Amino acid sequence: MNTNPMKPILTCVLFCFCFTMLAQEADKKKVIQRIQQKEHQYGQLANQIWRFAEVGYKEKQSSSLLQETLRKAGFTIESAVADIPTAFVATFGQGKPVIGIMGEYDALPGMSQDSIPTKRSLGNLAGHACGHHLFGTGSVAAAIAVKEWMQETGQKGTIKFYGCPAEEGGSGKVYMVREGLFSPADVMLHWHPNNQHVISMSNSLANKAGKFRFYGLSSHAAASPERGRSSLDAVEAMNYMANMMREHIPSTTRMHYVITHGGKAPNIVPDFAEVYYYVRSPKRDIVLDVWDRLENAAKGAALGTGTKYEAEVIGGVYEMLPNDRLAKILHANLQAVGGYTLNPSELAFAKQIQQSEGMEIVDLASTNQIKGLNEVDNLATGSTDVADVSWTVPTIGLGTAAWVPGTSAHSWQAVAAGGTSIGRKGMMVAAKTLASTAIDLFKHPEWVKESKAEFDQRRGPNFVYKSLLGNRPPALNYRD
Repeated sequence: MNTNPMKPILTCVLFCFCFTMLAQEADKKKVIQRIQQKEHQYGQLANQIWRFAEVGYKEKQSSSLLQETLRKAGFTIESAVADIPTAFVATFGQGKPVIGIMGEYDALPGMSQDSIPTKRSLGNLAGHACGHHLFGTGSVAAAIAVKEWMQETGQKGTIKFYGCPAEEGGSGKVYMVREGLFSPADVMLHWHPNNQHVISMSNSLANKAGKFRFYGLSSHAAASPERGRSSLDAVEAMNYMANMMREHIPSTTRMHYVITHGGKAPNIVPDFAEVYYYVRSPKRDIVLDVWDRLENAAKGAALGTGTKYEAEVIGGVYEMLPNDRLAKILHANLQAVGGYTLNPSELAFAKQIQQSEGMEIVDLASTNQIKGLNEVDNLATGSTDVADVSWTVPTIGLGTAAWVPGTSAHSWQAVAAGGTSIGRKGMMVAAKTLASTAIDLFKHPEWVKESKAEFDQRRGPNFVYKSLLGNRPPALNYRD
């Protein structure tokens, strides 16, 4: 009779492994239940921030509310970090691993909207058209749940929440990266409102943004136009050259602008005008090249119109650095958490809003479906300062259906749904998924090591982070 002396040992190891995994899954289920029990509380918190609707670097009330929530939950708060009054870091625990969770809370200018399925402004100028009220609150909910689990189980390590302002064009996280605030973390987690439940694997667009200001000479536009030098002419000349440039840049590159100042009256030659530009591309090297050409267009416009100009770089972010290992861990937890079903009132709201202009008709049952990792279109479409974090620390994020399926970000429909229970349900899916993933990373340090190995390989051995913003201080008044 053949006997294997290793069989009892292997059986014991397998039993211990299974027992550990079962205990871990039980822990996650308990944490998920605890988050669900606080759905109303976190929904109220998100709605408060939705009503504040504060733009980038002006999020005083929103930031204070989140800080106070974390402080009451037992976190130590470091406020006004990186010379930004509304940025903060909340910490619980000590030692390794250090798991970070990011949260945002800035609104978009000119996007005021009531929480109804027809377009109607609330009268204020800003609105949460990208759902950052949900982003900040959902991430706080996850961080608090993980902290409570660590206390109950005696889990070693550190959980950090990063309060990140001015994602919308202000590049808040870039200043935080520059200050080394993310460097202590072993892994960074984040999420974002979406119209579906999906793990973000796409490379976001690198982006550089800034304002070009032209100074001319005012005069009477009819009586003495020859004595004037029009700054608006300079803006228009620059824009014309930029639009001609579109034919001669890579097709994946994007340029967009708004004229923020163009004069006060037609009978006065304007002595000041300003245009605000974004340049985006999948590669930051292309962004930098196109931006240089844009500055040359501004210089030429000034020379041709007899005006002077200055350029201020306000925002600048990298393209995202993916991490497949973290994506698989996050996706497994998203599948375990699952989606949600629209109740009758939510379904009526969704059907009505789907009929509004600009909406895409998508199956409303998709709120209960999880996109597979290989089902996602990896074509980059937007930009985020999370990308700079991803070149500093292994980073992964997800999107959840916090809007009616078929909704575009930066739309009044996104603001409307974000102020309803639909937004809250999507936020809760995200909070549960982030908390579950953090628990996995605390319990499996080898997974953290694997994600770091991939991170190092993707960055390359000679990578040195260099901000696209240079050494400029935070552009705290960029929304003025």
